Amino acid sequence: MIENSQKIDTLTGTVKGPGELPHEFLFITTDHKRARIGEFVYYTARDGLEIRQILGHITSRRLVRNLPDSFLSDPQTPPSIVSSLIGLDGEGCEIYEITVETIGYFSRSLSDFVNPRIPPNPGDPVFLASSETLADVLSPKRIGEVGSAHLGSLLTRESGEVPVVLSIKDVVSTHLAILASTGAGKSYTAGVLLEELMMPHNRAAVLIVDPHGEYDTLTSIQGDARFQDGEYQPEVKIFTHDRIKVRVSSLTEADIKYLLPEGTSDKMLHYLSQAYRNLTAGERGMRGLWGYEDLRDAVTEQKYEGEERSGSGSNVSSIEGLLWRLDSRFRRPDSIFSDHEHIPLAELFTPGRCTVLQLSDIEQNEQQVVVATLLRRVNKARVATVRSEAAPTSDQYLPYPVFALLEEAHRFAPAGQTVVSTNILKQILSEGRKFGVGIGLITQRPGKLDQDVLSQCMTQIIMRIVNPIDQDTVAKSVEGAGRQLLDELPALTKGQAVISGVGVNTPVMCRVRQRITQHGGETFDAPTEWAKWHTHDEQEKRTQDNAVLVKPESGKKPEKIRGIQI
Repeated sequence: MIENSQKIDTLTGTVKGPGELPHEFLFITTDHKRARIGEFVYYTARDGLEIRQILGHITSRRLVRNLPDSFLSDPQTPPSIVSSLIGLDGEGCEIYEITVETIGYFSRSLSDFVNPRIPPNPGDPVFLASSETLADVLSPKRIGEVGSAHLGSLLTRESGEVPVVLSIKDVVSTHLAILASTGAGKSYTAGVLLEELMMPHNRAAVLIVDPHGEYDTLTSIQGDARFQDGEYQPEVKIFTHDRIKVRVSSLTEADIKYLLPEGTSDKMLHYLSQAYRNLTAGERGMRGLWGYEDLRDAVTEQKYEGEERSGSGSNVSSIEGLLWRLDSRFRRPDSIFSDHEHIPLAELFTPGRCTVLQLSDIEQNEQQVVVATLLRRVNKARVATVRSEAAPTSDQYLPYPVFALLEEAHRFAPAGQTVVSTNILKQILSEGRKFGVGIGLITQRPGKLDQDVLSQCMTQIIMRIVNPIDQDTVAKSVEGAGRQLLDELPALTKGQAVISGVGVNTPVMCRVRQRITQHGGETFDAPTEWAKWHTHDEQEKRTQDNAVLVKPESGKKPEKIRGIQI
């Protein structure tokens, strides 16, 4: 063993030689309990005048010597008893060849790993890195530091022994992807991240787009002493579908066309384009002071212009059809589109506030328009504010960085499809770093997510993925995660993740910590719910409910519909 700054690391094996790849080496060990895939070991090497501890993580292992098969053939007799009879130590009979992918030594000045490209020599000792050593070098932050997010602990050690702590600055500035199959814990992990963002040492301005209504349980953050510090009181604000409004003047021509139903003819779209351009070219249009009725009037005017020129009503049917389609979208009583109302950016984004945008009762194409419009407004406001072009009293003044998490991200940037939210997502993911707009994408189907969008998320939290197409997409699109660690994805259980990218110093396998708030996305237990239906209490409740139903008029038989008595 060696001692360095009171950190004791355990001798676990001996270098055999180089591996198949230039950055790999092999070592031999009998310590199979510690030599697990994902574990961290190191060797020492001289780099100039310095002695470096060159860290690496175990990517595979192979049994090179074992007890004879005849020792293992009788399940009633332990192999250790048979081996001891002939003078063999049962604990040391197995010899393993371990493959290690070299990471490098940790540079305090760079706050990152540096690989000096100095391979170990055969016969060099290999040490298992202590938990204290790993806690110092794996995470860029410490628990409770400004800009830290404690997600969990290293999977190959005891729970809590080696904390895994992300750098929020890097996550927000270079974007995040949380990828997992259904039920693997992606929403749970997102909840842990949101808790960390609301902690006093972060006080983030964060919004989550919630298509399923899973995040309203975050309201328990309010009033919880663990999230408070002096005058700081975090806030969670829920916007349900009835409170979500999109100002019509913030819609682009593409947004309006996207909202029209299938079957809208090219001629109708031509008249819509003409009306939109005529409307927005004027002074009121350029200032955004127009509404749906103004757009409708601009479309209607073309009907009369066409009649004057041609003396016929050849364009009337197309314009009438267009107006009917527009009215069916924008004149509905429950429409989310308004001439004057929209949610001010200052209500959506404020430091110390988590805003949940619940879109569960809104059609999917409208969800995409809501997200596209919102992201355009946020991006425009941050650009204007950073360039000192926005007055402090204007809606475009947003004087702090923001972070937006998108659940079911494949809805808003689907692979192989054109939707209105894809382009603005690509723009923010490529340019948002300069203006302080961070994006987090959460999806259960990375194979259905646009690969250009996914590849620009430079921190990845990848949980169990079993679909081969999704696995291949992650391997091709996500940088920073070694292929060997990605091979572990099908074997991960709920709450376990591979974390890689700029948010951590090196890819790690993490055990996600327990949430402080309640998880809102638990799977229903169908058999329990079915059994509950037949309990005495439930039967009594149904009897009482049926008693208040309106009885049929006296002397009148109940009606029947398709054989069902009502």
